[in-house]
Amino acid sequence: MKYSSMLKALALTPLLVSGGVLADEAAAKKWVTDEFKTSTLSQAEQMEEMKWFINAAKPYKGMKIKVVSETIATHVYESETLARAFTDITGIEIEHVLTGEGDVIEHLQQQMYTGENIFDAYINDSDLIGTHSRYGEVIALSDFMTGEGKAVTLPTLDIDDFIGLDFTKGVDGKLYQLPDQQFANLYWFRADWFERDDLKAKFKAKYGYELGVPVNWSAYEDIAEFFTNDVGEIDGVKVYGHMDYGKKHPSLGWRFTDAWLSMAGAGDKGIPNGTPVDEWGIRMEDCHPVGSSVERGGATNGPAAVYSITKYIEWLDKYAPPGSREMTFSEAGPIPSQGNIAQQMFWYTAFTADMIKEGLSVVNADGTPKWRMAPSPHGAYWEEGQKLGYQDAGSWTLLKSTPEKRRQAAWLYAQFTVSKTVSLKKTLVGLTPIRESDIQSQAMSDVAPKLGGLVEFYRSPARKAWTPTGVNVPDYPKLAPLWWKNIGDASSGAKTPQEAMDSLAKDQDKVLRKLERSGAQKACAPKLAKKKDLKGADFWLSQPGAPKAKLANEKPQGITVAYDKLLQAWKAGRAM
Repeated sequence: MKYSSMLKALALTPLLVSGGVLADEAAAKKWVTDEFKTSTLSQAEQMEEMKWFINAAKPYKGMKIKVVSETIATHVYESETLARAFTDITGIEIEHVLTGEGDVIEHLQQQMYTGENIFDAYINDSDLIGTHSRYGEVIALSDFMTGEGKAVTLPTLDIDDFIGLDFTKGVDGKLYQLPDQQFANLYWFRADWFERDDLKAKFKAKYGYELGVPVNWSAYEDIAEFFTNDVGEIDGVKVYGHMDYGKKHPSLGWRFTDAWLSMAGAGDKGIPNGTPVDEWGIRMEDCHPVGSSVERGGATNGPAAVYSITKYIEWLDKYAPPGSREMTFSEAGPIPSQGNIAQQMFWYTAFTADMIKEGLSVVNADGTPKWRMAPSPHGAYWEEGQKLGYQDAGSWTLLKSTPEKRRQAAWLYAQFTVSKTVSLKKTLVGLTPIRESDIQSQAMSDVAPKLGGLVEFYRSPARKAWTPTGVNVPDYPKLAPLWWKNIGDASSGAKTPQEAMDSLAKDQDKVLRKLERSGAQKACAPKLAKKKDLKGADFWLSQPGAPKAKLANEKPQGITVAYDKLLQAWKAGRAM
């Protein structure tokens, strides 16, 4: 159904004149006119959407609904502004709780395990899609929207407009979560330094190719070496060619589960995730995870994975500021904004708003950034057709343990926060786009010059290679903590990269075995494969795809591309 037809259908829906609906309509008009005036819809179209919400909310008016999300700018806006707007317009009271990401998962797990209704809806990362679609505790939204929730599903929701739907589909192909916010993990660099003629000439003289956006890890390493040791100082300030963190801490896990191994090239080809081996190194046959270790056909401790950890530690030691090894994620995050970092491989676009604040040394007087973001370079094992990076997709999730009426009311609020009436304004506030229509809007074109490449990236075909954790991971909360504990041993020097990844692969396989034996997962549960024999690793490394045999040369020739040419390629519909 075309959008105009949907609006006509909404207009035909009878509105109640009594019971305060006219007051609700007046409230909607005020919100649309003031807060939500920037939208891809006309004001008349926005009001038709709001009238639908007013009518659909009638059976739930006066209810108090409780939802939870992690604390990022987008969700702060929802909690402080959108919840109030929704209450004013519908009469459903919303308590939108903000907390740490770990706490969100703990509450979610507790409700799944006990059946106690702690929250009526959750915004949690789509990284749990393999978990949600296996335990049988999460509502499949594709069923809900045509069944129990049909009467409370917005006709103009326009599901196909969401750019992250592939991330929120389970092993059965059903939609389990609705994206609420998205941000990618990209390459960040000081464009003003990269454009200096003296630095470009000096780099070309030493390395034989142009200083530009690195296409591969070899170029990234050369640039890190160049700025740290050849340039050394700019405008009286010591500069570094790399920034990262390494403290053995839960945040170290995100550093690697957020697709570091895929950037190196450890998994198989496939979008959104490698098939049959994903970026965690977990092999899945049919829909059953069968192993992480190379001996079982996995790639968690294969040569490409070990290479990725080796390079991480080498760069941290050689090219990052002193003390970086002892930093956590939150401590390392603000460092590039201080003005002495030339580039950073692992940088979340969620930091964009913090990096364009007035007065920062990395922002020009006119408010434009001195830095840019670009696609991350790939490692020596990466092949065309593999995912290249991570994209966070915080998504609305409904549980079966929530009473039906409360679930329906919460679904109304969830849709309100992503509706076309409000989504563009929310995108401009949090810079975490979820809709193609918002990304292509004039409003995004207007702000693009101040966002360092964010808009250009999301308009490009390159964005499709940035994806969250996928369905190969059967229980994210149980498996994810294994990463920081094991890789932390490599970062601290307690273990070699090979020893750390061997331990991680072994620990993941143990969890897969426990999940298999528990019988708790309703469908597509792990079926741990047997090790073929003592030479099982040799067998798998000789097969096509992942796990991949060790390369004779893990540092091929560096390749770069000029940022302007990259933008031209995007406009022409090419990824590179």
